[in-house]
Amino acid sequence: MPELKLGNISLKSRVLLAPMSGITDPPFRRIIREFGDFLMFSEMIASQAMVRQVQRTKKMLEGIEDDFTSVQIVGSSPQIMADTARLCSDLGARFIDINMGCPVKKIVKSEAGSALMKNETLVAQILESVVNAVSIPVTLKTRLGWDMEHKNFLTISKIAENSGIQMLTIHGRTRSQLYSGKADWKEIRKVKETVNIPVIVNGDIIDIDSANKALNESKADGVMIGRGVLGNPWILLDIHNFIEKIPSSSNFNLNEKLKIAKRHIEYVFDFYNSETAIKISRRVLTSYCKGIFNAAKYRQQINTLTEQIQIFELLELLFAEQGYG
Repeated sequence: MPELKLGNISLKSRVLLAPMSGITDPPFRRIIREFGDFLMFSEMIASQAMVRQVQRTKKMLEGIEDDFTSVQIVGSSPQIMADTARLCSDLGARFIDINMGCPVKKIVKSEAGSALMKNETLVAQILESVVNAVSIPVTLKTRLGWDMEHKNFLTISKIAENSGIQMLTIHGRTRSQLYSGKADWKEIRKVKETVNIPVIVNGDIIDIDSANKALNESKADGVMIGRGVLGNPWILLDIHNFIEKIPSSSNFNLNEKLKIAKRHIEYVFDFYNSETAIKISRRVLTSYCKGIFNAAKYRQQINTLTEQIQIFELLELLFAEQGYG
């Protein structure tokens, strides 16, 4: 396959980490970076909050000067989106991604996210405004359309290319589907036949097998992994090695996975205040326990933990039951 590039920047992998609200924060991106130079996307940044200089929003952007980190922004005003992109660039962002795929009611109600697909004129205005506001590459993440009767992803893709967007990520569902049913990777092949910029396939990609099928059916240039990476950050490396035909695998044993989980939680406590770190660490702990034997019986206990040492102790207990070491 030809080299995957964003403008003049060559990406190191065809495997990308999806933007996920409440998940792809700086500690999460820090643990992912340990497995390779994957293009990672920040949590969704609300453009209105960014231009108001909301401190919490700016804190979400720590580490964006990383060579392979993109800031995803969301909104419905061409001017405010352009201002947000400019602020992010000034803070060190290397890439900007525009969210046109979020199906969440709160976002859609403000005419942002996937709701933008209903207004192609506004789409063009936003894309052109953001592209003209910054000198760094701008990408777009979108869906197949608003619903099955209004699948206008090919029109949106052409608008994006003509506006100067340098890469498209397509989630293989409409907004009305939310996350139900199955992502239609074959539809994304039509985008590859329509535009001359890189196309990334997204939706239901959780392991090597699904990544391989998604690439074969879509003929996309790369894959974007979302929730399949939770508690399983090494899967990006496994998929990368498979795609690039590198004869190796992360193949971490339980003891190594325990160390990764503990390191991730340490990063959370390094970044957040104690109260917030506890809440986030509970969620992180739960993700690393996914699929672990007997983990369900500790679920209620996880929500009562109030100290970092308690989280580590329970984590070690859970992994010890699997026979690590």
